[in-house]
Amino acid sequence: QVQLVESGGGLVQAGGSLRLSCAASGSFFRIDAMGWYRQAPGKQRELVARINSGGNTIYADSVKGRFTISRDNAKNTVSLQMNSLKAEDTAVYYCNALIVVVAPANYWGQGTQVTVSS
Repeated sequence: QVQLVESGGGLVQAGGSLRLSCAASGSFFRIDAMGWYRQAPGKQRELVARINSGGNTIYADSVKGRFTISRDNAKNTVSLQMNSLKAEDTAVYYCNALIVVVAPANYWGQGTQVTVSS
């Protein structure tokens, strides 16, 4: 059974930094893209950043220049370094990965709360 386990959320003041990490475990053939999404209260889940197996990245416009996504293919992990945090970054952050078991399928972590106080 494939699982994504996140860590690193918490409470931080505006202007501060947090680092989120996500590790994939279980039996699978390979991991294609990995990424982070977030969902604020009353809003739809949105893409924050995504990275493919070749290291190519995409970012939401709202986080460009502040957030950095990275992955360790050997450890099956993805991280999100968040700097210059703003109150509007407050949300539940979800790890996401496209993992090939028999066929590619989307997997989600349980979510981790990030709260930025202004």
